[in-house]
Amino acid sequence: MKSIFLFAAFGICLCWTHMTTRAQTASVSVRVDKPAGQVSPTLHGIFFEDINFGADGGLYPQRVKNGSFEFTPDTMVGWRKTEDNRAGGTLAILDDKPLNANNPHYLRLTVLDGGQPFGISNEGFHGIGVKRGDKYDFSVYARPASAEAMSLQISILDSKNQVIGSGELASFSGDWKQYSCTIESSATVEKARLLITSKTPGSIDLDMVSLYPEETWANRPNGLRPDLVQLLKDLQPKFLRFPGGCIVEGRFLSNRYQWKNTIGDLTERKLILNRWKTEFNWRLSPDYFQSFGLGFYEYFQLCEDIGAKPLPILNCGMACQFNSGELAPLDQLDQYIQDALDLVEFANGSVDTPWGKKRAEMGHPAPFNLDRIGVGNEQWGPQYVDRLAPFAKAMKDKYPDVKLVAAAGPFPKGREFDYAWRKLPGLPVDFVDEHYYANPDWFLQNANRYDNYDRKGLKIFAGEFAAQSVAIASPLNKNNWECALAEAAFMTGLERNSDVVAMASYAPLFAHVEGWQWTPNLIWFDNLRSFGTPNYYVQKLFSRQIGTAILPVKIDDSSKALFGSATRDDATGDVIIKLVNTKSAVVSADLNLSGVSPGPLGGTAYVLSSDDLNAQNSLDEPMKVSPQESPLANLGGQLKRDLPGYSVTVLRVRAANR
Repeated sequence: MKSIFLFAAFGICLCWTHMTTRAQTASVSVRVDKPAGQVSPTLHGIFFEDINFGADGGLYPQRVKNGSFEFTPDTMVGWRKTEDNRAGGTLAILDDKPLNANNPHYLRLTVLDGGQPFGISNEGFHGIGVKRGDKYDFSVYARPASAEAMSLQISILDSKNQVIGSGELASFSGDWKQYSCTIESSATVEKARLLITSKTPGSIDLDMVSLYPEETWANRPNGLRPDLVQLLKDLQPKFLRFPGGCIVEGRFLSNRYQWKNTIGDLTERKLILNRWKTEFNWRLSPDYFQSFGLGFYEYFQLCEDIGAKPLPILNCGMACQFNSGELAPLDQLDQYIQDALDLVEFANGSVDTPWGKKRAEMGHPAPFNLDRIGVGNEQWGPQYVDRLAPFAKAMKDKYPDVKLVAAAGPFPKGREFDYAWRKLPGLPVDFVDEHYYANPDWFLQNANRYDNYDRKGLKIFAGEFAAQSVAIASPLNKNNWECALAEAAFMTGLERNSDVVAMASYAPLFAHVEGWQWTPNLIWFDNLRSFGTPNYYVQKLFSRQIGTAILPVKIDDSSKALFGSATRDDATGDVIIKLVNTKSAVVSADLNLSGVSPGPLGGTAYVLSSDDLNAQNSLDEPMKVSPQESPLANLGGQLKRDLPGYSVTVLRVRAANR
């Protein structure tokens, strides 16, 4: 791997000072005039799964937990009765004449004694985050259950139970109706709570309680959390894989993800248990459900917002094989296959089609231009192939231009992996989804994994990868610089082989600092703040600094410390060189570009480095490990570059003859 192919002849004096004594030298050669293939236009993307409270409590910024009272069996999860002993009243969860069949439970609030406020409070997702001066829309579906004319006081309380915002609702009448008010917060509080009370004797039914920020991405009603979307957009991802992951499968088929339950009116979306609720004995999450306020329509909107191709993954009649392994009989696959066909119509169909009409009714008459779908997540074995085959045939018969992603199992080698690769080339699929969770050394040793893959075979989707600092799924894993550096080395191999590797995405994407079950993760957040990890900045550098043509690279490096790749941006003529120094010593690199006319050159250098392999970013130090940018101006003569120890260096060089 230390003889890959890079630059030869021409000059530039790229000088990078570093305090460490230069202990190693290397030569790097790039053949600018001899491209080895085309870079996949969808190489770098992102993968979203609702794990670690990534949706409710995260990207989907609903502040109220269990606002529908559908968290079963404890339908009052997230709610508490007011603590004032002077107030008299009762709370009851009922299901007589509910708002609708998909939302059968509601709360009856009864105030027995007037004069003292009685009601309920909601804790939110690890607290309710509010900002001073920001406005929050409170809404509730309500129905009077007694003759008395009741009013409701809506308050946001800080951690000392002081009111920092309030509103009032009154004039309740008739059957279920939605009532709303806007509350402005007078303080910034990470862990506020919502209080709903009444001083008026009587009874009232409440459902679909919501406290939603007015500030959302694109100021869209039911929109997404702006800082998290901005972090995604800044990656310039070329695709978004959603909604998972293992939640696609479910622990049992009855709990699988069904996209049709996630669209339409919010009150009609049928909540389910999140399959990560009890996956890890060391960190159970009994309050983890999926409200589907973030559903397939919102996923498609997000793709459009950040410029990414949508890549939905659908259940193929198999529950998670690490859990129950439940199978839909082969003669009962029609509903699964039809769901996939209907999804293409929902995404792309004209407004005259049944599902295209539903998309238009939700506010998007134009198609979403879906061109790829994944069939199953990490399935393996004959059971998977038997279900994939009719699934793929039906899709290709009706939508031959839609590309299909098939799973290679959960591991990057072994019996399941080998079986998949024996069978998948004989099926009408386009991509094979390979996953890699391993220690940093594995990523270094596998940087040349795709050098000898069949150039005419199925394309690779590196659908989930992340270096594990301790062990796979260990709660002790950290998003440290060692892991990020190893991933960068591995990604040079993905880029050098991007004629074979069509897509790649880190996983998982999001984690709440108090709600995580799996680590490491690309982006961390609390109720108000967020930050990208060192791994995030590696992804950002690779995704944003990429060309259209793969350039041959050769590295002669006695220390075996360097990993590299190079591309050319045919639109600008820029040559983009990525070099990863995995050792502590500085490497003095002689860089040679062949096929470029000598002359004054310029460009930009991006360096991501740390002397400490255990370095991590945090809410308080979000940029501790982040790229430093500097200009490359008036370059001439021999191109040299000192590569700091433990560093990723990206050189974007403007070529003179372009």
